[in-house]
Amino acid sequence: MTRMKFFLIAFAASFFYYFLPGYLFPILTFFSWVCWAWPHSIIAQQIGSGYKGLGIGAFTLDWAGISAYHGSPLVTPWISIVNVGVGFIIFIYIILPLCYWKYDTFDARKFPIFSNQLFTNKGLKYDTTKITTPQLELDIAAYDNYGKLYLSPLFALSIGSGFARFSATLIHVAFFHGGAILKQSKSAVNNAKMDIHEKLMQSYKHVPEWWFLIILFFSIALSLLMSFVWRESVQLPWWGMIFGFILSFIVTLPVGVIQATTNQQPGFDIIAQFMIGYVLPGKPIANLLFKIYGRISTVHALSFLSDLKLGVYMKIPPRCMYTAQLVGTLVSGIVNLAVAWWMLEGIQNICDTDVLLPDSPWTCPKYRVTFDSSVIWGLIGPRRLFGPGGLYRNLVWLFLVGAILPVPIYVLSKIFPDKKWIPLINMPVILYGFAGMPPATPTNIASWLITGAIFNYFVFRYHKRWWQKYNYVLSAALDAGTAFMGVLIFFALQNNNILVHWWGSEPDHCPLASCPTAPGIIVKGCPVFK
Repeated sequence: MTRMKFFLIAFAASFFYYFLPGYLFPILTFFSWVCWAWPHSIIAQQIGSGYKGLGIGAFTLDWAGISAYHGSPLVTPWISIVNVGVGFIIFIYIILPLCYWKYDTFDARKFPIFSNQLFTNKGLKYDTTKITTPQLELDIAAYDNYGKLYLSPLFALSIGSGFARFSATLIHVAFFHGGAILKQSKSAVNNAKMDIHEKLMQSYKHVPEWWFLIILFFSIALSLLMSFVWRESVQLPWWGMIFGFILSFIVTLPVGVIQATTNQQPGFDIIAQFMIGYVLPGKPIANLLFKIYGRISTVHALSFLSDLKLGVYMKIPPRCMYTAQLVGTLVSGIVNLAVAWWMLEGIQNICDTDVLLPDSPWTCPKYRVTFDSSVIWGLIGPRRLFGPGGLYRNLVWLFLVGAILPVPIYVLSKIFPDKKWIPLINMPVILYGFAGMPPATPTNIASWLITGAIFNYFVFRYHKRWWQKYNYVLSAALDAGTAFMGVLIFFALQNNNILVHWWGSEPDHCPLASCPTAPGIIVKGCPVFK
C-alpha cells in the first residue's frame, strides 16, 4: 500500500470517527469508570476522574484529547516520552497526593485537587471584579478587604515546576551542549565546510539578511509606537517592550536546543510573567503583553526555524520559503483576529463556565488559565503571593532545585562515559512532564504517554518496516481528519445550536471530583466535612 493510499484511508477513518467524541459521544474524551464504581465517594472520584482528578484508570479515545497539549505522540522520540513519563509519574502520582492528602500543603484540601479556577480562603471562586479598578488595575484597599487569592494544589505545583524547568533548561544546555554551541558558532564565523544539503541549496538565490532585518526593525518600531500612543490601554511602557525583546533573544537558543534534541519545548511563560510582575505589579494587561513579546516571540521564532530547516531538506528555494512565511504570518494574523472578535461577539456566554452547560464546547480551558495567569502575575503580582510572607513563597526555592538537578547527571556522564543512557536523562524534559496542567489534565498526558509508547517503542521495535513507512503518515492523517471534522461539526451543528443532551454527552460523570475535603468548607453540590 502506498503512503498516499494509507493517508487517505486513515484520514477518512479519523474524519468519521471524530463525530463520536467531538459531538455525539463526548464521554469518550474522558472515560472515567472509577467514578461509576464509587458514585458517592469524593476521594475515589478525585483519584479516578479524568476531567477533574488524577485520572487513575481513566482514558481517552479522542485523538484531539491525546494530542492537544504535547502535540502528536507519534512524532516524539521514545527517550523523550520516557523522560516526560518519569516526571509525570513523580509529580502526579507521588508528590501531588502527598501534598494534598498527607500534608495539606498550602491549605490544599480547602480546594479541588485539580482546577483551573482561583479561590478564596473559604474554597469559593475568587471574584476578580471586586479587586479591580475601572482601568483594570489592582485596587489595593479592595484586595486587602476581600482577602488573599488561593490556587488549587495542582495549579500551585505546576507553577513551581515551571520555576525549576526554567533554571534546569539553562544549566542543562550550558553543561551538555555549551561546547557544541561554541564550536558551531566559531565554525559559522570561519565558514566551515558545507554539508550536502547546504551544497545543494547553493543552486538557489539566498535571502539577503537585510530582508529579515527590515521586518525585525519594522516590528520593533510598531511595538514601541503602540506603547507610546496607547500607553494607558496596554499598560506596558517602552522599556518593558525592550525588556521582552531581550528576554526572547536570550532564551531562544537554549529552548531551541532542547526542542531540537527531544521534540519538547520547555515553556518559560511563568518566568516572563514572574519578572514583569515584580517590575509592574497590579497591571494585568501589561503582564499579558510582556508574555507575548518575551515568550510567544520565541515560540514563533522556533516554529519559523523548523519550517526553514524542513525547506532545506526538501530543497525549497529560500526566497519562496521567505515569501510563504511572510504571507502566511500576515494572513493568519488577520484571520485569527477576525475570528476571535466574531466568536466573542457571536457566541453567547463564551468561556463563562458558570453559565455554560458541562458539555459545552466553549468553556475555553486554555484561555481560562491565561486569564488566571494575568491575575496571579499581573493583577495581584508575585510579590504578594511568592514574596516574603506570601503563601507560596517556598515554591521560589525550586529555581535553585532546577539549577542543581542537571549537575549530578552531567557529572555521572563524565565519570561513566561508557554508560550511554546517562546523558539521555534530560531534567528539563522530566520537569516538562508536569507542564500545561491545567488546562491539560492528567488523563490527557497519560494517554499521550501510552500512545507514544505503543507506536514509538512496541511498533518501532517489532514492526519497524511498518513504522518507517506509515508512522508519520498516520500522525498527519489523524491530525487532518480530526481537524476537518471539528470544523464541519461547528459550522453544521454547533453554530446552529443543534446540540445533543444525554448521558453520553456529559464529559466525565464525576461530580464529586471537584469537591474540597477540608472540614467546614461549604461548596454547592458537595458534602460538608466536620
